[in-house]
Amino acid sequence: MDQLHLANPVFATFAIAAAIMVLKGVAMSWLTVARLISTNAGLLNPEDLRKTPFNPDPHPEQLGPNERVDRIRRIQQNDLENLPYFFIAGLLYVTTAPPLWLAQMLFYGFVVTRLAHFVAYYTAQNHEVRAALWTPGSLIILLLAGATLVAAF
Repeated sequence: MDQLHLANPVFATFAIAAAIMVLKGVAMSWLTVARLISTNAGLLNPEDLRKTPFNPDPHPEQLGPNERVDRIRRIQQNDLENLPYFFIAGLLYVTTAPPLWLAQMLFYGFVVTRLAHFVAYYTAQNHEVRAALWTPGSLIILLLAGATLVAAF
């Protein structure tokens, strides 16, 4: 476990990539809030229809689907399905003491594919475009986990 410190450039690379992904993931929550406010729609819970200073004129349509809000929620759901695996696989991979250039390529490659996937999803690109951007990131996670297994055996 002596690889898990910021003086180790491989761990520092992972820390940078992971921190960027954490910030991106948290930003999705804020983007959801911004969309809820700007559309005055897309609420999920019946209690959200109570009259408050932030919702002075509640109406039942606010609980209906809203594509602008739901798109952000789907992007966030995709992050929640992928980022935890990256965090775990990446951290385990650091313990294998890989070459720095390879770790940088994999960790930063994952970040780039996730950010590109976000742009594609946000701009309503078709499934093939999104899948083409999602696939390399998923393959990177598999490679990280596989390399860890090989090193452990």
